[in-house]
Amino acid sequence: MPHRTSSSPRTTKSKAERARRYLSVGGVAREDSDDELGLEDLPWEWIYSKEPAKRADDERNIVGASMGDFQCMIGDCVLLKAEGTNEAWIGLICTFEEDDDGEKAANFMWFSTEKEIRNKQKKRTDALPYEVYITPSWDVNPLTSINGRASIVSTETFKSKYPSGKVPRSSEDHGKIFICRRGCNTRTATYTDEFDWGDTYQSADDILALIERVQNQTKATRKRKRGDVANEDPADDWDPSNEPDEPKTPSKKRKFSQASTPTSKAKRTPQKLTTPTHKRIVIKKPLTFTPLSTRILSPHHTSSPFQLARTNLHVSSVPLTLPCRTAEFDTVYTHLEAAISAGSGACIYISGTPGTGKTATVREVVSQLNASVQAEELDDFIFVEINGMKVADPHQSYSLLWEALKGDRVSPSHALGLLEREFDHPSPRRVPCVVLMDELDQLVTKNQSVMYNFFNWPGLRHSRLIVLAVANTMDLPERTLSNKISSRLGLTRILFPGYTHEQLQEIIRSRLSYVPDNIVDPDAIQFASRKVAAVSGDARRALDICRRAVEIADGENIAAEDPQLATPSKSARRKERNGVAFAHEKPQGCKVTIATVKQAINEATSSPLQQYLKALPLAAKLLLAALLAGTRRSGVNECVLGDVIEEAKRLGLMAGDNPNVHDFLLTDRAASAGQENGVSLGLKKGAKAGALPRVLGMGSAAAELAEAGVIGLEGGRRGDRVGKVRLGVGDEEVKLALKHDVEVRGLAFG
Repeated sequence: MPHRTSSSPRTTKSKAERARRYLSVGGVAREDSDDELGLEDLPWEWIYSKEPAKRADDERNIVGASMGDFQCMIGDCVLLKAEGTNEAWIGLICTFEEDDDGEKAANFMWFSTEKEIRNKQKKRTDALPYEVYITPSWDVNPLTSINGRASIVSTETFKSKYPSGKVPRSSEDHGKIFICRRGCNTRTATYTDEFDWGDTYQSADDILALIERVQNQTKATRKRKRGDVANEDPADDWDPSNEPDEPKTPSKKRKFSQASTPTSKAKRTPQKLTTPTHKRIVIKKPLTFTPLSTRILSPHHTSSPFQLARTNLHVSSVPLTLPCRTAEFDTVYTHLEAAISAGSGACIYISGTPGTGKTATVREVVSQLNASVQAEELDDFIFVEINGMKVADPHQSYSLLWEALKGDRVSPSHALGLLEREFDHPSPRRVPCVVLMDELDQLVTKNQSVMYNFFNWPGLRHSRLIVLAVANTMDLPERTLSNKISSRLGLTRILFPGYTHEQLQEIIRSRLSYVPDNIVDPDAIQFASRKVAAVSGDARRALDICRRAVEIADGENIAAEDPQLATPSKSARRKERNGVAFAHEKPQGCKVTIATVKQAINEATSSPLQQYLKALPLAAKLLLAALLAGTRRSGVNECVLGDVIEEAKRLGLMAGDNPNVHDFLLTDRAASAGQENGVSLGLKKGAKAGALPRVLGMGSAAAELAEAGVIGLEGGRRGDRVGKVRLGVGDEEVKLALKHDVEVRGLAFG
């Protein structure tokens, strides 16, 4: 039998707010009753039909159930009370059965009050006091939730019994007698013709006729699609379009251009809830933020194609479609839509390497399902996203989920107790909730309680909780979580493989399809796609590389048009491309070429420290080479600055084939003062000019490296030859940054 559903309002409010309002209203006031059920909680027993079974192996039909002296039969109207609330719901017992846990239960056809009809535009305004509507909605609930009998009567019967129109509190019918004169689909707000309850329903033999009448005269909850097979129970939704003779209420299209005048609502006092220990909690007020004035510019209003390409290639840019993820989209959509339609809980584990479109695909699926809700093709649902990287403590997930369900903020410990009680008791007006748990590995705690609760709640019969767990590793449940938790994930697992180079090319081309002038060469797109696909298949990394390449090309374009606007650079500026130094030149035609992509990849794969070391002057590079050679020879991490300078002098003399070092830094010019940039060269007094070669720039190089933290100088005056010097960064970082540098080839970086 289908679960209970309700109509979707055509207002501008979010579905989460509508669902929360639906959760908080609609029941009838009802206190705990002991006048019928008694004080003792006795076990329920089946009442079987007195007619003998036709065959020996046939079981007798269940026609009722009893608990002590209290009995209820098929066709009786009863009250069902939810634990911890002062409201009850009215149900008509259609059948008795056992639920999945072996507990005695019954299938109820629900009555609803006028508060449940949320479509204000189509809602009737002539509801009588104590009036309820019979609905085409069913749900299975345990017999332990029954709180007493309910009397459903016609209008005339009620008036004859209570002419004043009010039921005295002293009467035995107080809170138990109701008027029913119409059926109603609470979701679509369509009503049946008015009838007399005494003539329409008299006993259990009239249940099928009552179901047929309510279904045929109310609009179906969900629209039927062409090609659907009609293989449904009598309790399933009915499409009035298949009956041309039946009148049908036309549906109005939603208007976005006209603003409706808000209606005033009565002020409500802060809601108070009770924990399982009956401790009262005052709900905190939701946080309010002062909106900042922002200006939104359309990407099409940018001044150049390069800026438009940079905007479209940004990872935060939301594309119109998600290419290359059609199969994964269909899989997630099918599982999620089936769980929402059935009103059941589910766990779906989605895994894949970073940048494979997991979160984007799930959000697109939720967006499409939301469109189906607006088109009245799907039942309402609540969506909440919990990102493990955005919560300081994994236990805050409880507070986020409770706030999404009820709109109230409570502490994590109180939210846990409230959620356990909420999902543990039946409620016919519970809306399915879809929880996206992104970055799942960040929500793992020491005792794994958060994971256990979120994966255990969907298995409860009445929770209607759907958990989408997203992680970067496929074996996270088996590797990190215990068997008790991983078993609750079930077998619904969806793997997002890394993108191939063809798929990455399609993604990049789709982002650049609206960029004019064809500023990115197709070979450059293919080169970037193959480079990324060979490593990880991360679409975000491919987009970042292409975006950086567009920025480089844009800078070259600006420099070509007006050299005065270019960023100042050193006179000896050069670029490294595959170990060969090329003169600084702008790309051909000011487009993004393979060379531009190579430069962007080099920047993306090197750390900021390596970029700094590559941009050092020649004297600083020689000083680092001498320091590495000295520490390698002595085996000690510290060297005397004078020894490092002598080592630099020897390296310069040995690098005869490197004119950059030999001719530029070494000279035999006289040093009358024996000083160079504050570093004493140790010339003896009266030494002949030109007897010793000098290394230019050692003092300034040592000071620059010390200020940057690359080296450390200790002892004596700063820059003194007797001071000790040590490397402040890893020697592997220095070697990796400078081993392919053509300016210092032949030194100790290989």
